[in-house]
Amino acid sequence: MQPKKILIFDTTLRDGEQVPGCKLNEKEKIIIAKNLELLGVDVIEAGFPISSPGDFQSVKEISKNISNTIICCLTRAKKKDIEIAAQALKYAKRPRIHTGIGTSESHIKNKFKSTEEKILNIAYESVRYAKQFVEDIEFYAEDAGRTENLFLAKVCEKVIQAGATVINLPDTTGYCLPEEYGKKIKFLIENVPNIDKVTLSTHCHDDFGLATANSIEGIKKGARQVECTINGIGERAGNTPLEEIVMILKQKKELNCFTNINTKMLYPISQLVSQYTGMVVPQNKAIIGTNAFSHSSGIHQDGMIKNSETYEIINPNEVGYKNSDNQDNQDKDYDDEDNNSSIVLTARSGRSALRYRYKQLGYAFKKNKLDTIYPIFLKYADKKKEISDEDLKEIINSV
Repeated sequence: MQPKKILIFDTTLRDGEQVPGCKLNEKEKIIIAKNLELLGVDVIEAGFPISSPGDFQSVKEISKNISNTIICCLTRAKKKDIEIAAQALKYAKRPRIHTGIGTSESHIKNKFKSTEEKILNIAYESVRYAKQFVEDIEFYAEDAGRTENLFLAKVCEKVIQAGATVINLPDTTGYCLPEEYGKKIKFLIENVPNIDKVTLSTHCHDDFGLATANSIEGIKKGARQVECTINGIGERAGNTPLEEIVMILKQKKELNCFTNINTKMLYPISQLVSQYTGMVVPQNKAIIGTNAFSHSSGIHQDGMIKNSETYEIINPNEVGYKNSDNQDNQDKDYDDEDNNSSIVLTARSGRSALRYRYKQLGYAFKKNKLDTIYPIFLKYADKKKEISDEDLKEIINSV
């Protein structure tokens, strides 16, 4: 079967920036946008123009600076929002308006004090109105994850009639289990007339830690666009992390999918976004955390020294990961120059790792010498979290 292209829609500059304290200035947004284009994302959601003059101006300037990637901006299903978005996208080579409304019972009753019939009409009219300004219209059914499937199907049918090109099915509250979310997309594909005329998109939040799993299940059931952010930043517990989706699709060949992402840029752009937003990447973060390619357990270290495939499913170079030169607990590259993983010495490390690190420092000795050194090493390691190169030299000099 022909591999399926999955579009990567990055919303770091919109949903990602909604995190409290995560404010980016215009210059920083433009730099990130340029890097997202180099990364190979298909769509950049540049902002929510009506929310502030600064956001309007940022979308406008990003549009001027991006050559090939689709530039999208968010609106509510309101004429004024759509008009302002169209103005902000004036210089975009490939503009998209992303408009929509909440469709769950909770949103209709509690947020809008409305009815399903009125929501259907608003959805239809907002897409039709946006279509007067740009051809590419994405409609979001906010809280689709908790929307009853029959009504969601009616919404999708209406916005397709109005001219939508993409339909976004957000699990806005991160409520769905993967099976639920996948069944929802499957139901729509099987029951909505002309659903093949639009691209279905996932937009999953991580409130239950299921954003990536739900997005993958959505792809398996027919979604062809994934909305995500660098480092998974976003509202509350965050969004689907771009780096996770991309590497899963790259490594799991049985999914028969591909993206245009240059994966060697994943770690550098992660660091860039973290620096500008002030959102520190957790050390144990999948794919791009500092511990993702570090090994301190003796059993793991022994396997890694023999063959990195024993404990790593991704070569760190594939995501552009580099050891930090200023951390003395990080070893140099393996003898295999294609691997940048770290052997970190702790009280859990074994003799293989100790011998390996000494070899890196230019020391070579026989087993009886190592047997003498190892108990001394353990005494040091019990007092310190990690053993540095200077500690190792001190140990060898004490014997």
